[in-house]
Amino acid sequence: MAASQLRIASRRSQLAMVQTHWVRDELAKAHAGLEITIEAMATQGDKILDVALAKIGDKGLFTKELEAQMLVDRADIAVHSLKDLPTNLPEGLMLGCITEREDPADALVVHAKHADKTLATLPEGAVVGTSSLRRLAQLRHHFPHLTFKDVRGNVITRLEKLDAGEFDCLILAAAGLGRLGLGDRIHELIDPSISLHAVGQGALGIECREGDEAVLTQIKVLEHLPTARRCLAERAFLRELEGGCQVPIGVNTRFEGDSLVLTGMVASLDGLRLIRDEARGPQEDPEAIGIALAHTLKAQGAGEILEEIFASVRPEA
Repeated sequence: MAASQLRIASRRSQLAMVQTHWVRDELAKAHAGLEITIEAMATQGDKILDVALAKIGDKGLFTKELEAQMLVDRADIAVHSLKDLPTNLPEGLMLGCITEREDPADALVVHAKHADKTLATLPEGAVVGTSSLRRLAQLRHHFPHLTFKDVRGNVITRLEKLDAGEFDCLILAAAGLGRLGLGDRIHELIDPSISLHAVGQGALGIECREGDEAVLTQIKVLEHLPTARRCLAERAFLRELEGGCQVPIGVNTRFEGDSLVLTGMVASLDGLRLIRDEARGPQEDPEAIGIALAHTLKAQGAGEILEEIFASVRPEA
Protein backbone atom coordinates (compact mmCIF):
# COMPACT_ATOMS: atom_id res chain seq x y z
CA MET A 1 0.00 0.00 0.00
CA ALA A 2 1.39 3.39 -1.01
CA ALA A 3 2.33 5.85 1.73
CA SER A 4 -0.02 8.82 2.24
CA GLN A 5 2.85 11.25 2.82
CA LEU A 6 5.79 12.20 0.62
CA ARG A 7 8.68 14.44 1.73
CA ILE A 8 10.71 16.22 -0.94
CA ALA A 9 14.20 17.64 -0.43
CA SER A 10 15.14 20.53 -2.71
CA ARG A 11 17.67 23.29 -3.14
CA ARG A 12 16.16 26.62 -2.19
CA SER A 13 17.24 28.55 -5.30
CA GLN A 14 14.41 30.06 -7.31
CA LEU A 15 14.87 27.68 -10.23
CA ALA A 16 15.11 24.63 -7.95
CA MET A 17 11.89 25.63 -6.19
CA VAL A 18 10.05 26.14 -9.49
CA GLN A 19 11.12 22.66 -10.55
CA THR A 20 10.26 21.08 -7.21
CA HIS A 21 6.84 22.74 -7.11
CA TRP A 22 6.14 21.37 -10.58
CA VAL A 23 7.02 17.85 -9.40
CA ARG A 24 4.88 18.30 -6.27
CA ASP A 25 1.89 19.51 -8.29
CA GLU A 26 2.15 16.73 -10.88
CA LEU A 27 2.39 14.06 -8.18
CA ALA A 28 -0.59 15.58 -6.36
CA LYS A 29 -2.63 15.35 -9.56
CA ALA A 30 -1.66 11.71 -10.02
CA HIS A 31 -2.19 10.61 -6.40
CA ALA A 32 -5.34 11.90 -4.76
CA GLY A 33 -4.96 12.30 -1.01
CA LEU A 34 -1.16 12.24 -1.03
CA GLU A 35 0.21 14.80 1.44
CA ILE A 36 3.41 16.31 0.02
CA THR A 37 5.84 18.53 1.92
CA ILE A 38 9.02 20.28 0.75
CA GLU A 39 12.21 20.77 2.75
CA ALA A 40 14.36 23.42 1.03
CA MET A 41 18.03 23.95 1.87
CA ALA A 42 21.25 25.47 0.56
CA THR A 43 23.92 23.15 -0.82
CA GLN A 44 27.69 23.60 -0.92
CA GLY A 45 27.46 24.81 -4.51
CA ASP A 46 24.93 27.46 -3.47
CA LYS A 47 27.04 28.74 -0.56
CA ILE A 48 30.46 29.11 -2.19
CA LEU A 49 30.04 31.82 -4.81
CA ASP A 50 33.51 33.37 -4.98
CA VAL A 51 35.36 30.32 -6.33
CA ALA A 52 35.01 28.65 -9.72
CA LEU A 53 32.94 25.47 -9.48
CA ALA A 54 35.76 23.32 -10.85
CA LYS A 55 38.06 24.48 -8.06
CA ILE A 56 35.78 23.36 -5.21
CA GLY A 57 35.23 19.82 -6.41
CA ASP A 58 33.01 18.13 -8.95
CA LYS A 59 31.11 15.47 -7.02
CA GLY A 60 27.73 16.36 -5.60
CA LEU A 61 28.19 20.12 -5.19
CA PHE A 62 24.45 20.63 -5.50
CA THR A 63 23.21 17.26 -4.24
CA LYS A 64 25.02 15.98 -1.12
CA GLU A 65 22.90 17.85 1.42
CA LEU A 66 19.69 16.65 -0.22
CA GLU A 67 20.93 13.08 -0.32
CA ALA A 68 21.82 13.22 3.38
CA GLN A 69 18.19 14.02 4.18
CA MET A 70 17.05 10.83 2.44
CA LEU A 71 19.72 8.67 4.05
CA VAL A 72 18.62 9.74 7.56
CA ASP A 73 14.91 9.35 6.63
CA ARG A 74 14.04 13.05 6.74
CA ALA A 75 13.06 13.06 3.06
CA ASP A 76 11.73 10.45 0.65
CA ILE A 77 12.86 11.97 -2.64
CA ALA A 78 15.08 14.76 -3.91
CA VAL A 79 14.43 16.77 -7.07
CA HIS A 80 17.51 17.71 -9.10
CA SER A 81 18.37 19.32 -12.39
CA LEU A 82 19.65 16.06 -13.85
CA LYS A 83 22.80 17.75 -15.16
CA ASP A 84 23.82 18.43 -11.53
CA LEU A 85 23.39 14.82 -10.37
CA PRO A 86 26.64 12.80 -10.34
CA THR A 87 26.62 9.55 -12.30
CA ASN A 88 27.75 7.56 -9.24
CA LEU A 89 25.24 7.90 -6.41
CA PRO A 90 25.75 7.20 -2.69
CA GLU A 91 25.12 3.65 -1.52
CA GLY A 92 21.44 3.19 -0.75
CA LEU A 93 20.18 5.79 -3.23
CA MET A 94 19.06 5.51 -6.84
CA LEU A 95 17.81 7.60 -9.75
CA GLY A 96 14.15 6.67 -9.61
CA CYS A 97 12.64 8.82 -12.35
CA ILE A 98 13.61 11.11 -15.25
CA THR A 99 10.99 13.63 -16.36
CA GLU A 100 10.24 14.83 -19.87
CA ARG A 101 13.06 16.98 -21.15
CA GLU A 102 12.77 20.65 -22.02
CA ASP A 103 14.98 22.00 -24.81
CA PRO A 104 18.51 20.95 -23.74
CA ALA A 105 20.27 23.61 -25.81
CA ASP A 106 22.60 26.29 -24.49
CA ALA A 107 21.29 29.81 -24.98
CA LEU A 108 22.96 33.15 -25.67
CA VAL A 109 21.69 36.09 -23.61
CA VAL A 110 23.12 39.48 -24.59
CA HIS A 111 23.47 42.94 -23.09
CA ALA A 112 21.10 45.40 -24.76
CA LYS A 113 23.98 47.06 -26.67
CA HIS A 114 24.51 43.80 -28.58
CA ALA A 115 20.87 43.29 -29.57
CA ASP A 116 21.88 43.24 -33.26
CA LYS A 117 24.62 40.63 -32.74
CA THR A 118 24.78 36.84 -32.74
CA LEU A 119 27.38 34.66 -31.08
CA ALA A 120 29.24 34.57 -34.39
CA THR A 121 29.22 38.38 -34.85
CA LEU A 122 30.13 39.53 -31.33
CA PRO A 123 33.11 41.89 -31.53
CA GLU A 124 36.64 40.80 -30.67
CA GLY A 125 37.23 40.89 -26.91
CA ALA A 126 33.53 40.73 -26.02
CA VAL A 127 33.22 39.33 -22.47
CA VAL A 128 31.26 36.08 -22.28
CA GLY A 129 30.06 34.96 -18.84
CA THR A 130 29.91 31.25 -18.07
CA SER A 131 30.74 29.01 -15.11
CA SER A 132 30.81 25.87 -17.26
CA LEU A 133 34.12 24.38 -18.43
CA ARG A 134 32.15 22.53 -21.11
CA ARG A 135 30.81 25.74 -22.61
CA LEU A 136 34.12 27.51 -22.12
CA ALA A 137 36.16 24.89 -24.00
CA GLN A 138 33.76 24.62 -26.93
CA LEU A 139 33.33 28.37 -27.37
CA ARG A 140 37.08 28.96 -27.12
CA HIS A 141 37.49 26.36 -29.85
CA HIS A 142 35.07 28.12 -32.21
CA PHE A 143 35.50 31.76 -31.13
CA PRO A 144 39.05 32.28 -29.85
CA HIS A 145 38.72 36.06 -30.29
CA LEU A 146 36.19 36.33 -27.43
CA THR A 147 37.07 36.87 -23.76
CA PHE A 148 35.64 34.49 -21.15
CA LYS A 149 34.92 35.31 -17.51
CA ASP A 150 33.56 33.11 -14.74
CA VAL A 151 30.10 34.04 -13.46
CA ARG A 152 28.42 32.54 -10.38
CA GLY A 153 25.11 32.96 -8.61
CA ASN A 154 21.59 31.98 -9.55
CA VAL A 155 20.07 32.83 -12.93
CA ILE A 156 18.52 36.11 -11.74
CA THR A 157 21.80 37.25 -10.19
CA ARG A 158 23.68 36.45 -13.39
CA LEU A 159 21.20 38.41 -15.49
CA GLU A 160 21.52 41.38 -13.15
CA LYS A 161 25.31 41.30 -13.61
CA LEU A 162 24.84 41.17 -17.38
CA ASP A 163 22.41 44.09 -17.42
CA ALA A 164 24.76 46.11 -15.17
CA GLY A 165 27.46 45.82 -17.84
CA GLU A 166 29.80 43.30 -16.20
CA PHE A 167 29.49 41.06 -19.25
CA ASP A 168 28.62 41.48 -22.91
CA CYS A 169 26.68 38.21 -22.92
CA LEU A 170 25.96 35.07 -20.91
CA ILE A 171 25.61 31.44 -21.90
CA LEU A 172 22.81 29.75 -19.93
CA ALA A 173 20.62 26.68 -20.26
CA ALA A 174 17.54 27.41 -22.32
CA ALA A 175 15.49 25.08 -20.12
CA GLY A 176 16.24 27.01 -16.93
CA LEU A 177 15.34 30.35 -18.52
CA GLY A 178 12.09 28.86 -19.79
CA ARG A 179 11.12 27.39 -16.43
CA LEU A 180 11.70 30.77 -14.77
CA GLY A 181 9.47 32.52 -17.30
CA LEU A 182 12.51 34.24 -18.82
CA GLY A 183 12.38 32.67 -22.26
CA ASP A 184 12.15 36.14 -23.78
CA ARG A 185 15.76 36.76 -22.70
CA ILE A 186 16.99 34.03 -25.06
CA HIS A 187 18.71 35.86 -27.91
CA GLU A 188 19.93 32.78 -29.75
CA LEU A 189 19.81 29.02 -29.25
CA ILE A 190 23.34 27.73 -29.82
CA ASP A 191 23.49 25.02 -32.45
CA PRO A 192 24.85 21.60 -31.36
CA SER A 193 27.54 21.94 -34.03
CA ILE A 194 28.99 24.74 -31.85
CA SER A 195 28.09 23.66 -28.30
CA LEU A 196 27.02 20.19 -27.27
CA HIS A 197 24.93 20.39 -24.11
CA ALA A 198 25.59 18.98 -20.65
CA VAL A 199 24.70 15.41 -19.77
CA GLY A 200 21.06 15.40 -18.65
CA GLN A 201 20.52 19.09 -19.41
CA GLY A 202 16.85 20.07 -19.63
CA ALA A 203 15.57 17.05 -17.66
CA LEU A 204 14.76 16.64 -13.98
CA GLY A 205 16.01 13.65 -12.02
CA ILE A 206 14.12 12.38 -8.99
CA GLU A 207 16.37 10.50 -6.57
CA CYS A 208 15.04 8.11 -3.93
CA ARG A 209 16.14 5.31 -1.61
CA GLU A 210 16.84 1.91 -3.11
CA GLY A 211 14.20 -0.63 -2.22
CA ASP A 212 11.53 1.95 -1.38
CA GLU A 213 9.00 0.43 -3.75
CA ALA A 214 6.06 2.53 -2.54
CA VAL A 215 7.87 5.78 -3.29
CA LEU A 216 9.27 4.44 -6.55
CA THR A 217 5.75 3.54 -7.70
CA GLN A 218 4.53 7.03 -6.81
CA ILE A 219 7.21 8.91 -8.75
CA LYS A 220 7.29 6.62 -11.80
CA VAL A 221 4.13 8.34 -13.08
CA LEU A 222 6.40 11.23 -14.09
CA GLU A 223 8.86 9.05 -16.03
CA HIS A 224 9.22 9.97 -19.72
CA LEU A 225 10.72 6.95 -21.46
CA PRO A 226 12.25 8.69 -24.53
CA THR A 227 13.94 11.26 -22.27
CA ALA A 228 15.09 8.55 -19.86
CA ARG A 229 16.71 6.56 -22.66
CA ARG A 230 18.53 9.61 -24.01
CA CYS A 231 19.73 10.66 -20.57
CA LEU A 232 20.80 7.15 -19.51
CA ALA A 233 22.98 6.94 -22.63
CA GLU A 234 24.49 10.34 -21.81
CA ARG A 235 25.10 9.45 -18.16
CA ALA A 236 26.73 6.13 -19.08
CA PHE A 237 29.05 8.01 -21.45
CA LEU A 238 30.04 10.45 -18.69
CA ARG A 239 30.43 7.71 -16.09
CA GLU A 240 32.67 5.63 -18.37
CA LEU A 241 34.90 8.66 -18.99
CA GLU A 242 35.09 9.17 -15.21
CA GLY A 243 34.09 12.77 -15.69
CA GLY A 244 32.36 14.86 -13.06
CA CYS A 245 29.86 17.64 -13.64
CA GLN A 246 32.62 20.22 -14.02
CA VAL A 247 34.61 18.89 -16.97
CA PRO A 248 34.44 19.78 -20.69
CA ILE A 249 32.28 16.86 -21.79
CA GLY A 250 29.29 17.58 -24.04
CA VAL A 251 26.61 15.43 -25.61
CA ASN A 252 23.62 15.40 -27.92
CA THR A 253 21.13 12.58 -28.47
CA ARG A 254 18.54 11.91 -31.12
CA PHE A 255 16.36 9.06 -32.35
CA GLU A 256 16.65 7.71 -35.88
CA GLY A 257 14.00 5.07 -36.42
CA ASP A 258 14.54 2.39 -33.78
CA SER A 259 18.07 3.59 -33.07
CA LEU A 260 19.41 6.05 -30.52
CA VAL A 261 22.30 8.19 -31.76
CA LEU A 262 24.63 9.73 -29.17
CA THR A 263 27.14 12.43 -30.08
CA GLY A 264 29.87 13.12 -27.54
CA MET A 265 32.73 15.57 -27.11
CA VAL A 266 35.76 16.02 -24.89
CA ALA A 267 37.87 19.18 -25.17
CA SER A 268 40.91 20.74 -23.56
CA LEU A 269 40.29 23.86 -21.47
CA ASP A 270 41.96 26.08 -24.04
CA GLY A 271 39.72 24.70 -26.76
CA LEU A 272 42.67 23.80 -28.97
CA ARG A 273 42.00 20.06 -28.78
CA LEU A 274 38.45 18.85 -29.29
CA ILE A 275 37.54 15.21 -29.86
CA ARG A 276 34.04 14.50 -31.12
CA ASP A 277 32.36 11.35 -32.42
CA GLU A 278 29.06 9.46 -32.28
CA ALA A 279 27.70 6.00 -31.57
CA ARG A 280 24.35 4.39 -32.27
CA GLY A 281 22.45 1.34 -31.19
CA PRO A 282 19.06 -0.01 -30.12
CA GLN A 283 17.26 2.55 -27.97
CA GLU A 284 16.28 -0.23 -25.55
CA ASP A 285 19.93 -0.51 -24.45
CA PRO A 286 21.01 3.13 -24.04
CA GLU A 287 23.81 2.56 -21.54
CA ALA A 288 25.67 0.29 -23.96
CA ILE A 289 25.67 3.14 -26.50
CA GLY A 290 27.15 5.55 -23.98
CA ILE A 291 29.85 3.09 -22.92
CA ALA A 292 30.77 2.33 -26.54
CA LEU A 293 31.14 6.03 -27.38
CA ALA A 294 33.31 6.62 -24.30
CA HIS A 295 35.65 3.86 -25.42
CA THR A 296 35.81 5.37 -28.93
CA LEU A 297 36.78 8.80 -27.59
CA LYS A 298 39.31 7.30 -25.18
CA ALA A 299 40.97 5.58 -28.14
CA GLN A 300 41.23 9.00 -29.77
CA GLY A 301 42.97 10.61 -26.78
CA ALA A 302 40.10 11.78 -24.57
CA GLY A 303 41.58 10.14 -21.49
CA GLU A 304 44.81 12.13 -21.73
CA ILE A 305 42.89 15.40 -22.10
CA LEU A 306 40.77 14.64 -19.04
CA GLU A 307 43.80 13.69 -16.95
CA GLU A 308 45.39 17.06 -17.75
CA ILE A 309 42.17 18.84 -16.76
CA PHE A 310 41.81 16.92 -13.50
CA ALA A 311 45.38 17.85 -12.61
CA SER A 312 44.84 21.54 -13.37
CA VAL A 313 41.52 22.04 -11.58
CA ARG A 314 41.81 19.52 -8.75
CA PRO A 315 41.03 21.24 -5.41
CA GLU A 316 44.09 21.82 -3.23
CA ALA A 317 44.47 19.58 -0.20
